[in-house]
Amino acid sequence: MRAAYYEKLGFAADVLTVGEVDTPELGPGDVRLRVQVSGVNPSDTKARLFGRGGGMAYPLIIPHSDGAGVIDAVGAGVDANRVGRRAWVMNGQYGRALGTAAEYIVLPQKYVIDLPDGADMAEAACFGIPFLTAWRAVTMMGDVAGKNVLVQGGAGAVAHHAIQVAKRKGARVLTTVSSQEKADYALAAGADVELNYRDDDFVQQLLGKTDGQGADLIIEVNLAANGPTYGEVLAEKGFVVIYGTTAPMAEVPGMAFIRKGATLKWFIVYEITDEERDEGVAELNAMLVEGALATTIAERFGLDEAAAAHEAVEKAAHRGNVVLDIG
Repeated sequence: MRAAYYEKLGFAADVLTVGEVDTPELGPGDVRLRVQVSGVNPSDTKARLFGRGGGMAYPLIIPHSDGAGVIDAVGAGVDANRVGRRAWVMNGQYGRALGTAAEYIVLPQKYVIDLPDGADMAEAACFGIPFLTAWRAVTMMGDVAGKNVLVQGGAGAVAHHAIQVAKRKGARVLTTVSSQEKADYALAAGADVELNYRDDDFVQQLLGKTDGQGADLIIEVNLAANGPTYGEVLAEKGFVVIYGTTAPMAEVPGMAFIRKGATLKWFIVYEITDEERDEGVAELNAMLVEGALATTIAERFGLDEAAAAHEAVEKAAHRGNVVLDIG
């Protein structure tokens, strides 16, 4: 099969190769997907640059965790009626070498999820990391109805879904952006309040929009950059759910946290439980059926343009998701 792969860490143009590799074989409980679209996420580019855990875990790595396509074979113990169904996948290149930037991927059946009729294949390639991260971040601390939820980086792929999930659950959603164009995008997704984090009076603006109380819940994409403001923008007994950061170390206002009784929660979507995944998929399917989920495809590349796709994700100049068309 054809695939994009790398055999050493480094810049996309230097290490990503597109060529023929062995098609993965099925084992008991496995499903093979004929990939049509592969989602490209920031975690995929970071893994290519730095490795997971600091090095090459395998001699050859096919990147990307997310993707969508059609099931073309199943292993022993899997319902044969799944063959021919459209599906999306998660955890493609996590704990294994061979991800979705290929014509085929083989995964345990629980990571291959049937796609409802009418759902777009490219959008489905963005459900694993962007949607499930957003859903888990919004819901893991309990009911958000009537609460002030601050979604950091509202024009990002995860944040765009988080805004929609939080609004669906009755939250008052505030979000941070860096331009009017991004503000319009976040407001169209359902945000009630947009704030430019570059403004000198950003904190005062946020407090003014929350009657001086601050955010009850912060959905955090970059702890290293935003953590220092928590002492002022987080409400009493508030929560911060952290799914990302740009630096290995971050500072938070310890004394303010002690006084406020604040809670920081951390998670990575690859490690959610089977029950959590099933709950998230149920909500995703309900939103799809209702036409209540918007997923933006910012840029599409062909498999031969895998390096360019990685570079686009690293530049982060787009609004939405980057995908590879494999078929």
